[in-house]
Amino acid sequence: MIAKRTIPLIIAAVVGFILIATYFIPLTEQWGANAMEMFIILAAAAMVLGAGNLVMMNLTKISRRSAGWGYAAITLIAFAVVLIIGLFKMGAHGTAVAPDNAWASNPIQEGAPFWWIYQYCLVPLTATMFAMLAFYIASAAFRAFRAKNLEATLLLGTAFIVLLGQVYAGYWLTDWLPDAESMAEAGTSNSPWYQFLSGLRMENLTKLILDVPQTAGNRAIMIGIALGIVSTSLKVLLGVDKSYLGSED
Repeated sequence: MIAKRTIPLIIAAVVGFILIATYFIPLTEQWGANAMEMFIILAAAAMVLGAGNLVMMNLTKISRRSAGWGYAAITLIAFAVVLIIGLFKMGAHGTAVAPDNAWASNPIQEGAPFWWIYQYCLVPLTATMFAMLAFYIASAAFRAFRAKNLEATLLLGTAFIVLLGQVYAGYWLTDWLPDAESMAEAGTSNSPWYQFLSGLRMENLTKLILDVPQTAGNRAIMIGIALGIVSTSLKVLLGVDKSYLGSED
């Protein structure tokens, strides 16, 4: 029980407080650097465990012929191919210092097989995935922007102005209003009336919304997130939250 619960709690608390102290006490900077090196070692071990878990789960799905086992087979094949090519630096060219030693080279250098897989397989797949997300975002926006009450109406109006201000149609609709250049040429740049009309141009309204309400909202959200991180971190460091240790079984 002590080895499974107490010792991990002590290690987490000590390392956590050391990392916090490095930001305030210069004498503890080296301690923080040593702790980060241990973290890198543990992260490497966790990646190995994660890879093993990936292989086991997909092999189980293939052996049981579960739904989608074909995708599991593709995942394992792609994982094995990329791992072998990257681990053994297949097709990599030597460096200027060691032109005949491919092991001293960077496997993601331009023209290498590992670079080719990343550039022509992973990047297009990532772009495709995010392109498909646009349809889900549009569907969610359609459901969220229904003017059922005052808050939804304000959200709908604000989103409509911001979206319209990003395209040429918004610029075209308010092009008849005075802009900064025409006001400067006519000598009316100091007139409150002309400044008000210029502020009604779609691009100026969009900029106003993004600079004032959105910035204020983002800062409020970030402050809330920071307070949540602080409270959660203190709970972990003080041993109040033990969920990262798993169950007591």
